[in-house]
Amino acid sequence: MVRTIAKDHDQKRDQILKSAAKVFADQGFDRASMSMLARECGISKANIYHYYDSKDALLFDILDTYLSELRDQICGIPLEGLAPEDKLRATISATLKAYQGADNEHRVQSTGIPALPEAQQEILRGYQRDMVGHMSGLIRAVAPEVFDSDKGKLYAATMSVFGMLNWFYMWNSKAGAKAREEYANLVTDLTLNGVRGL
Repeated sequence: MVRTIAKDHDQKRDQILKSAAKVFADQGFDRASMSMLARECGISKANIYHYYDSKDALLFDILDTYLSELRDQICGIPLEGLAPEDKLRATISATLKAYQGADNEHRVQSTGIPALPEAQQEILRGYQRDMVGHMSGLIRAVAPEVFDSDKGKLYAATMSVFGMLNWFYMWNSKAGAKAREEYANLVTDLTLNGVRGL
């Protein structure tokens, strides 16, 4: 007889993903075990296997869910009719706000992706490339005369923006919406004034 899917399957899955992300972030992928993950999730080891057949599958689902949703948030905000400067400001603000509440998932990216098979790594890095490409296009539009002749400079500027945003997440992860908006404006102002002086 085929086992039916419980009505709260998706809710339990989301709770497992959040709890498991904390374990992977705190313990690292190699040290985490399915027993440890089940304990953090508040379910039995047998029950966690009902959702995931391995910790590798669980890690991939955490990162696939997080990065695809993050990509959609950052790349999907409406920018029609805005000036280049305002498009950049809106996207930097949306990025910092999207990080809120996802500290563990964000931390797991750096150590978790290399632990996965190459094909899965490529999927996850594809989401990252989409976000970097989107931000890069917005930065280029602010000063095309600076960047069209030097793609390396554009890449460096783009990654510097993400570096500033990641700094805030690492050191001010509990900051509220107002503090995030203020810092997003600071990063935008630094970027706008900086790229025009290159």
